[in-house]
Amino acid sequence: VQLQAFGGGLVQAGGSLRLSCAASGRTFGRSTMGWFRQAPGKEREFVAATRWNDRYYADSVKGRFTISRDNAKNTVFLQMNSLKPEDTAVYYCAAEVDKAYWTGQTYEYDYWGQGTQVTVSS
Repeated sequence: VQLQAFGGGLVQAGGSLRLSCAASGRTFGRSTMGWFRQAPGKEREFVAATRWNDRYYADSVKGRFTISRDNAKNTVFLQMNSLKPEDTAVYYCAAEVDKAYWTGQTYEYDYWGQGTQVTVSS
């Protein structure tokens, strides 16, 4: 099983980026798919998750980020708008496959991508 995240880069404050996470090795249509981020010197934190047709967001990104998924392509996306310097971090996608509920806890996710750097300049 492999998750591969890509789409990060350098953008000015107020700009947008779209992250993608392609999964292989199994299907994740019934799984919770999430995005997390980790800034230097900080713990990894929850950003957004989707389970079935439901979506969940951290308060810090509500109204700016949108998570979506294409189950046919086994891919999850994170559209990030109105980016701020404090959004700078390595962004990771993850999949949780065993639970009957969504979760934003890092330790409950089973598979992780390698991370993609997002840098927002002021």
